[in-house]
Formats: sequence, C-alpha cells, structure tokens
Amino acid sequence: MNGASTLDELARIAPVEAVRGDHDRTLGSLPPTREMTVEGQRIVVVHGHRSRWIEEPQTLLWTLSLGYFRPHGGLPRSLRRRFPNADVIVYGHTHRAHTWKVEGALLFNPGGVHQWNPTTTKQRLAQRPGWFEWCWLQVARHLRRYEAPSVGVLEIDQDGILPRIIGL
Repeated sequence: MNGASTLDELARIAPVEAVRGDHDRTLGSLPPTREMTVEGQRIVVVHGHRSRWIEEPQTLLWTLSLGYFRPHGGLPRSLRRRFPNADVIVYGHTHRAHTWKVEGALLFNPGGVHQWNPTTTKQRLAQRPGWFEWCWLQVARHLRRYEAPSVGVLEIDQDGILPRIIGL
C-alpha cells in the first residue's frame, strides 16, 4: 500500500487513519504517527520503522538467511518506550501479524496484505524495478520462509479491547 488511490478506496468502506511508512514516498502528506482515543483507550498508530542504522543491517541478514533470521526482536519494547502513555500501539513495519502485551500496553501488528514470496517477487521483477531493488529481489525470490497475507481488526468498547488477526 503506497498510493493515495488505495486510501481513497479504503475510505469508501470505512474511516481511514493512516500513517506514512518507510517506503511511502508518494504519501508525504501523511503523518508519521497518529494518536487517538476510542472508548477511553489511548491508541497510537505508527509504521514502526527505526533508524536506517538499525533497520538496514537487519534487513540484509533477513534477506541473506532467505527469511529464516527473525529481525526486529526489540521493536515492541522500543515502541513501548517511545509511547509510554499508550494503551494500544498499532504498527506494521515487520509485516508479521502478532499481538504482544508489553508493560501493560497491547502492541498489535496486523501483518500485511502484501507479502514477499516467490510469486510476488516474480511479479515485481517483471515490472523492471531499479537496479538496487532488482538486486535485492534476485535474492528474495529464493525466500524459504515468508509470512501469509493478513489484516487485523481491533474491537474496542467499554469492556476492553479484542484484537483479531484474519488470514487472507
């Protein structure tokens, strides 16, 4: 998802609260974070990426391991430190669906509708990407471990928060 047209289509279904991710160059008007309150719950929406000095070496290790290395182990705690007053932190940078409780807050990653796998990699290569992405895709097309596409739903009412991850 990195186009305004996708946000427009989603807005036809329901209200959209989006944030800018690390590859959303065409969505410069989106904020890096959003904070809102729903039924008394303080919710932060953030993409979740950190400094390139942290991210790029981990991405390289993930790629070279053909998906077996699991980067971003410290990301949930890092986000909790960054947003100490949040009841819920929704993020998506890793594209891995998961729920955690960290120091009293729910950290919720709905996963991703788009996931790199042999088919999506081959499709992207057919679009003739730039040389750097092309080089990465030459390795990524051999991934042996990859995530299934998913979306997430947070049901919030006066009784609490119910996170759900829905596989696609």
